[in-house]
Amino acid sequence: MNAEPYPYLTRLDVLHGPGELIDIAAIAAGNSHPWFNQTLCRVNESVVRLGVVQGEYHWHKHDDLDEFFYVVQGRFSIDLEARTVDLNAGQAFVVPKGVLHRPRAPEKTIILMVEGEAIVPTGDA
Repeated sequence: MNAEPYPYLTRLDVLHGPGELIDIAAIAAGNSHPWFNQTLCRVNESVVRLGVVQGEYHWHKHDDLDEFFYVVQGRFSIDLEARTVDLNAGQAFVVPKGVLHRPRAPEKTIILMVEGEAIVPTGDA
């Protein structure tokens, strides 16, 4: 599924079920889109998503759900209204629900996100 009208490749289909091996490196290597997001699996009422990103996302928020970002490889920034959080590989941050934010990656970066399954990646209207 592609979340139009945004220029991102967002796949909300769940690739793996419980008990299946998930090869994050292979999925990341097979992507060439500058802002790729793939749902990997469900964990209870949440999903784990893989992002292979470079460039800027748009400003948005999620009214009812927090969003967790973990940097696997590269550098990742999250602009908030009052500050910017800069993350390197091995670091993570939770954007609280209702907080306006804009993710950015100055270089090709691999991230994992954990969020409620109902979250709309491009934000709430």
